[in-house]
Amino acid sequence: MLELGPIFRALLRQKIGAILIALQIALTLCIMVNAIFMMQQRSTQMARPSGLDEANLFYLSNTVFGQNYNHQVALADDLRLIRGTPGVVDATQINAIPLSGGGWSMGLQHQAGEGENSIGVAVYMVDEHGINTLGLELIAGENFQLTDIEWRPASSVSWPARAIVSQAMAEALYPGAYQTALGKTVYINQHEAIEISGIVKTLQAPWNGWNGVERSMLVPFQMENRNSRYLIRTEPGRRDELMPIIEKALAESNKNRIIRNVTSLEDTRADSYRSHNATNKILLLVIVILTLITAFGIVGLAMFSINRRRRQIGTRRALGATQLQVMRYFMLENFLISSLGVLIGAAAAVGLNMWLVSKFELAPLQPQLLLFGVLALYLVGQLAVLYPARKAAAISPATATRSV
Repeated sequence: MLELGPIFRALLRQKIGAILIALQIALTLCIMVNAIFMMQQRSTQMARPSGLDEANLFYLSNTVFGQNYNHQVALADDLRLIRGTPGVVDATQINAIPLSGGGWSMGLQHQAGEGENSIGVAVYMVDEHGINTLGLELIAGENFQLTDIEWRPASSVSWPARAIVSQAMAEALYPGAYQTALGKTVYINQHEAIEISGIVKTLQAPWNGWNGVERSMLVPFQMENRNSRYLIRTEPGRRDELMPIIEKALAESNKNRIIRNVTSLEDTRADSYRSHNATNKILLLVIVILTLITAFGIVGLAMFSINRRRRQIGTRRALGATQLQVMRYFMLENFLISSLGVLIGAAAAVGLNMWLVSKFELAPLQPQLLLFGVLALYLVGQLAVLYPARKAAAISPATATRSV
């Protein structure tokens, strides 16, 4: 184009301002792309299915302080009361709550003995009602039977003979052939044998930030513990109605305890990912602020340039340049500055992403996200310069030629 020569000469005369705007665009692109990338990573984590019937699940803590307390009898009475409440689908005692941030973990290995590599797994202790209470999908094997359930005293360190694992855990044990895990014997505590008697499709661990969050295991235990949890599944839509009813019924059935922390699974999920949501909001705010600062910087540079070149603009208008040609001149000038900025910014964005991937084991940046950032910055630049370009095009040739 004929304007390219004058544009380059004009930019060389005010190169410091143009370079600063280009660097500002580069910084914005680098931060924008990687911020969106991190937001996507967190959103993907938050969208992972837990495998549970979350909408209809709640749990509560049962703390006993009375003397001569028969745990086995009391547990049986409590579960009978809960399961007999109209609207309750099922209930179980459980040692930990998925996505709650606190729980048990162990390691499973193929061979007994020290020195064998073990694979970490989250452990849930439940009875034969566990799968139905959690709302899990059993895709292979069978559920626990009543005869499988063992009583676990508080001081016990032993493990039962059977376990049900998640598909992800079976895959970790037998890569590419998770089905072959069924019926296999693995070892816990280096020497205790456990047979995998079932596989559930999905069951998340209590820790959402753990890289093995999908690796979980159910074991057939009922626990002797003065501080225990009951997990309750209700009929659809009746959870909020039944939460206070069951809390009151349990409290009145035994005065030597405290029922507390009655919480829904949906609230637990929200609490678990609260920091993720907060971080995403902060990153979005940073993107908006940086984009606005960049846009205002472009407007400021363009207005400064126009004020310095009023005589030149007026002369061009007097020689027959149309308003559209004047506008195109400044928009092309901004496009060139933006091009320098996005080239530097794209390289910086890729470099920063490579560091993030190596540091935090994230997935690499997708090219379409980088392309989106480049197009977004070009659009911001053109929209930002549109007002100054229209102001320049509106300069009267006669007024411009009279200005000093």
